[in-house]
Amino acid sequence: MDERTSPLPRHDTASVPPAAGGVPGFTYEPMTSPAAPEPPARRRGAGLRRVGELSAVAVLAATLASGGTYAATTALDRPSATTSAESSGLGADSSVVPVTDAQKTSPDWEAVSSAVSPSVVAIAVKGAEGQGQGSGVVIDDQGHVLTNNHVVSGAGRDAQLQVTLADGNTYTATVAGTDPSTDLAVITITDPPKDLKPVSIGSSEDLTVGDPVMAIGNPLGLAGTVTTGIVSALDRPVATEGESQDEDPFAPGQGSASSATVVTNAIQTSAPINPGNSGGALVDASGRLIGINSSIATTSANSGSIGIGFAIPVQQATMIAEQLIENGSAEHAFLGVSTRDASATVGSATRAGAEVGEVTPGSPADDAGLRSGDLVIAVGGAPVTSSTSLVGHVRERAVGSSTELTVIRSGKEHRVEVTLSRRDSAN
Repeated sequence: MDERTSPLPRHDTASVPPAAGGVPGFTYEPMTSPAAPEPPARRRGAGLRRVGELSAVAVLAATLASGGTYAATTALDRPSATTSAESSGLGADSSVVPVTDAQKTSPDWEAVSSAVSPSVVAIAVKGAEGQGQGSGVVIDDQGHVLTNNHVVSGAGRDAQLQVTLADGNTYTATVAGTDPSTDLAVITITDPPKDLKPVSIGSSEDLTVGDPVMAIGNPLGLAGTVTTGIVSALDRPVATEGESQDEDPFAPGQGSASSATVVTNAIQTSAPINPGNSGGALVDASGRLIGINSSIATTSANSGSIGIGFAIPVQQATMIAEQLIENGSAEHAFLGVSTRDASATVGSATRAGAEVGEVTPGSPADDAGLRSGDLVIAVGGAPVTSSTSLVGHVRERAVGSSTELTVIRSGKEHRVEVTLSRRDSAN
């Protein structure tokens, strides 16, 4: 998709300008932590920064991990947009519900922690460009662990990976595949134990605001840490600068060998998460995985958790993970428009959205009849309030999937059916 959003500055923290839809005074920070824990008196502040030369990756953690919030959106029912965890074969048997008597009004967090913790690992990375720590989630019995790309890529191409399971045993690991565009990666434990316990995978599409959740990970090197909260918002557009390969696949010509904008319509949670939680599990009250923790928002007065964290929805994460295991890389959906933030009037109401600038000839947008000047205000029934929001909606969908766009054209609402294609060098 050619939304051509401007990447954030490449710093350890990225201030989001109010004009872009961010909240003035907030910054969004990466969540990998130093490999060697510092004394308690210093850990709170110093532990929020990467070590060595990892500032470049800090932005990738800042990709979803530290993205700026761009628009408050409400979750609406929408068609399944990605490959489901059940069809992908990832996770525990789909019939397995770790906590069968789970109740949203009175969660049994002790039972959830006991059931899920064996599926969450601590990841240590050490290489020529630095070192750091993060978290990961075991997604099958073959030793595949789902995590953030910024967790495994920060120390350089030849970095050494170690995975420590909940029982304290440590194993070496290799990278199975990475996807900088979504800040996701899969690593493979070398000679994994036979009793490896894959996580039970739930559905991020069934979530509602207010649902209780638990975050499990390795914050500040403190393995097996659990925190609880609620789903604060859904479809929250979050964007930051991160590492890519040759260029940003969603904005040709806008990326480089080391920079791209990562955008996700994230799950926002109040469960406290901190550096080192990157790649860890966000689970519901039944102990099923609903998201991969990736980013936090902070203020200038408080560089730690302020109860605003973000997770990549599990439907998107498992869709990418399946491709990384199979091919080492992932395909991405393509719409074929350039857009800008704008608004339009329908009757007496004003609606914000993504205004179409150019339409790529022969693209899905062109085939669907989108025109320059159209204002996209919804995808599959879910609100679009900015260009960033539109990028997030397209990025979470699978190649070949169809969805309905709601657009304002000449003061009237229109609905357009579009089938997303695969981005390639010709797009």
